[in-house]
This record gives sequence, C-alpha cells and structure tokens, in this order.
Amino acid sequence: MILLKLFWSFFQIGMFSIGGGMAAMPLIQNQVVDLNHWLTLTEFTDLITIAEMTPGPIAINSASFVGSRIAGLPGAIIATIGCVFPSCVIVSFLAWVYYKYKGLTVVQGVLSGLRPAVVALIASAGVSIFILAIWGENGFSINPESIDYISLLLFGTAVFILRRWKPNPIFVMLGSGVIGGAIYLIK
Repeated sequence: MILLKLFWSFFQIGMFSIGGGMAAMPLIQNQVVDLNHWLTLTEFTDLITIAEMTPGPIAINSASFVGSRIAGLPGAIIATIGCVFPSCVIVSFLAWVYYKYKGLTVVQGVLSGLRPAVVALIASAGVSIFILAIWGENGFSINPESIDYISLLLFGTAVFILRRWKPNPIFVMLGSGVIGGAIYLIK
C-alpha cells in the first residue's frame, strides 16, 4: 500500500510540476511534509540541499530520497518512476503538438501565460526556504530574538558574492557550508 501511495504522490508531482525542479518544490513539500507527513520541514530543507548538491534533476533526486527513506530500494524506484512517468508522456505529446502547431499564436500565448506561474512557484519555494533558514520551524516572526543572524549573514554574503562576481554556485554552497559548520561547531 505504501508503494502505491508513494507512486501516486510523486505521479501528481510529476504531472503538475511545470517549470523545472525548483518549481516542483512547493508540490513536493505539500505531498511529503503537509499531506503524508513523511518528512518534517527541517528534513525537507535538508532534502532540498542534498537533492541540489547531487547530480540530476532535483525532483527526481527528491523522489529517490523520499522513496528510499519510506520503503527502501523498492520505494526509491517506485517514487522515481511515479515522478518521471507523467513527464515522459506529457513531453512526448507536447513535442508532437508543438512541432505540428508551433506557428499558431494560441500556442505562443499559452507558453507566455505559463512563464509568470513558473516564476511564482520558484519564488514560493525560495521564500519558504528563506523563512525556515532565518526564523526556523516556527516561521516568520517580528521578534528580533527569533532571527538566526548567522544564517542571515551567510545568506546575505552568498547573495552578494553570487551577484558581484558570479562564481560557480557550487563553490559558494560549499564555502557557506564549511563556514556555517565551523561557526555552529564553535557556537
């Protein structure tokens, strides 16, 4: 029964995640944290970190991780298939439609209409992670004592470095992880 539930949850994620892996994060959070309670919000944030650092699409990495955590290797395989299957069918169909009707203004209008929705999904995932990193699991608070100033400083520094010098983001993540780990060990 759990394998069927894993398949169905990640099938829905694969079916409705338009715009790439980061746009799927709110859908994954809804299924994994809110509806099924397979992970806590903190574990979900760790999942995002691990899924981003490992090679491959973030949604598929997340499916494999959650499936493995819930039902071992069979769970990882079923969750990954559930996540990938709708995309394969939809992309194959859309490629056929696009090549057949790409000159129609309706098709271009639909694609233009999807762009703002994708940006909103990505922004939603980013805001959720930002709030968790700065204020913790209790969420946003105007109380200055609830702010994790180390996380806020690391975030600000990382954004500044990424915008100013545009280095490889992996090096910024590694540097932030090392510095944050050292600070929290000392603290």
